[in-house]
Amino acid sequence: MKFMKIVTWNINGVRARIDNLLHWLKESAPDIVCLQEIKTVDEGFPRFEIEALGYNVETHGQKGFNGVAILSKLPFDEVNRGLPGDDSDEQARFIEGVFSTDKGALRVVSLYLPNGNPVGTEKFPYKLSWMARLERWAAERLALEEALVLAGDYNVIPEAIDARNIELWLGDALYQPETRQAFRRLENLGFTEAVRSVTDQPDVYTFWDYQAGAWQKNNGIRIDHLLLSPEAANRFTSASIEKHVRAWEKPSDHVPVAIDLNLVAA
Repeated sequence: MKFMKIVTWNINGVRARIDNLLHWLKESAPDIVCLQEIKTVDEGFPRFEIEALGYNVETHGQKGFNGVAILSKLPFDEVNRGLPGDDSDEQARFIEGVFSTDKGALRVVSLYLPNGNPVGTEKFPYKLSWMARLERWAAERLALEEALVLAGDYNVIPEAIDARNIELWLGDALYQPETRQAFRRLENLGFTEAVRSVTDQPDVYTFWDYQAGAWQKNNGIRIDHLLLSPEAANRFTSASIEKHVRAWEKPSDHVPVAIDLNLVAA
């Protein structure tokens, strides 16, 4: 049976990581990839190398930081850039692609949710207001009753089990009660959180800091998530974290998180 593999990966600078990305695309063979923190304007994205592997490329970049992209073996029917709801928000954190499958439309979002630190600054309310905008947008999309995957770096540690040492994160924006409540409200619209739907085990992480030997000590956190609409969850077959990539030369501090859906291109 043919499944559609959809992956999210915070690449932490696509040009610095291009060799790893190309190697991983060949090894992992995903159908759709959601990248975050590409850290480049659209014109600077290394699209030709990626297109040479059979991918269509759509980006929403900005100079030096943030930036998201979707790579897809399926042609894009539609692309939407930027999360609606605040015309003054110039940060490139959201891109939606629409694709045709044998079961109808598939919508895939690559999102890079604001970090929110330090909590006592304007960055934390910006994070919460961005999450509220995402919730409103998602509620409207769910009304379409289509397969929808919200994939990305959420900068949210949902539960204590999602950190090796949660006491290190108690004052952090990633684990504030308001952050976690906003994530739950989003989930409670009717989404399935892919990884936690298949495992309740501890020591399941997607990010290890470059500092203090975090990778060697497995001092990780789980902040990269895929949320599935009911129509996508009905087609969901598996989830996995490709953590071996963190041990490569010049790695991102995040690793790819993958799902398989029982869908094929139309």
